[in-house]
Amino acid sequence: MPKVGAPASPDSEPNGQTRIRVTALLGLLGAVLLVAVGCSTGGEGAWPAFFPPSATSAEGTRIDSLYLIIFVIAAAVFFLVEGLLLWIVFRYRRRANATELPTQTHGHNGLEVLWTLIPALIVTGMFVLTVDTLAHVEDLEPEPQGVVVDVTGFQWQWTFDYEDEGLSFTGAGADGPVMAVPVNERVRIRLHATDVIHSFYVPMFRYKQDVVPGRVNQFDIVIEQPGTYTGQCAEFCGLLHYEMHFTVEAMSRADYDAWVTEQQQTAQPTPGPTLPPDAATVEVTSIGVLEGYEPTELSVAADTPWRVTLINADPAVPHDFAIRGGNPDGSDWQGDPNAQGGQTVEYQPPPLAAGQYEFYCSLHPNMVGTLTVGE
Repeated sequence: MPKVGAPASPDSEPNGQTRIRVTALLGLLGAVLLVAVGCSTGGEGAWPAFFPPSATSAEGTRIDSLYLIIFVIAAAVFFLVEGLLLWIVFRYRRRANATELPTQTHGHNGLEVLWTLIPALIVTGMFVLTVDTLAHVEDLEPEPQGVVVDVTGFQWQWTFDYEDEGLSFTGAGADGPVMAVPVNERVRIRLHATDVIHSFYVPMFRYKQDVVPGRVNQFDIVIEQPGTYTGQCAEFCGLLHYEMHFTVEAMSRADYDAWVTEQQQTAQPTPGPTLPPDAATVEVTSIGVLEGYEPTELSVAADTPWRVTLINADPAVPHDFAIRGGNPDGSDWQGDPNAQGGQTVEYQPPPLAAGQYEFYCSLHPNMVGTLTVGE
């Protein structure tokens, strides 16, 4: 083994240089690969993938501005550190004619103060900017100034209630509920959960808030651009968590008022035929999302008026009663309204032709039973 200051053996120096060059090359290739992967969107216009699509809410715009500042600082620190490392590797690599170690520096007060002070100033600046951004994003008026939407998450759907407008929408998935809101106005969102923790998340708003049982989380948001935005539950909440999608429709105030009027007219119940007092009544109890109905087999006479009494024994989650192919045109018949936890609701399905049908909960399609319609 060569001594310090002594000439290196003929075999050791080339191997050491080779290792240095290979390591440097691999590090450079790795950095290029990481940048390429980070920039790629899998399609045209790959470079902008460093940044998400522009936010469409006033709060999201502030968050994007903070993100840009932190990104620039992080990029500058990255290139400075990596550049210094590469410069040190190549500048102080062992050379073929080297017989002594280079001059060693043991401590430098000026440099040590500098590399302590600069990071401290950077972190302090980012802290101040973050607190200022959060103060604006989390700013909550004492009383709602405009539209108020009560959002309830439950396994595994959403309910949007407009108390002042008398509207309510429940669903999830591709045909999930739509939350309509006016643009350029403060909208108060109040979050409720009936069972487990969910999370209300709309990526284009840059806003995500937990939906916690027994607690009302609320926030104000101003959406600046009309459009259709997708949202989802961002907290794993069980078997059908992936189905908890919803849609936000942002529109002008005039369009919003027209939408409210249309929905109110649509929500008006259509009076059904009056059933005779002796009409057959079947009773079914919704036990729970996983337990299903009890009983799971019902029977009624064919082509005869009848009613369904649904008892919701599930204290936390709404359920309903629907029949596959139960309408005269062959489409599914669905009872309205939903039976909330602990409620009993009576439905009046149409008379059915003889045959076997499946009844189910439209809110939880895994809850099914068999309905036999006899001659």
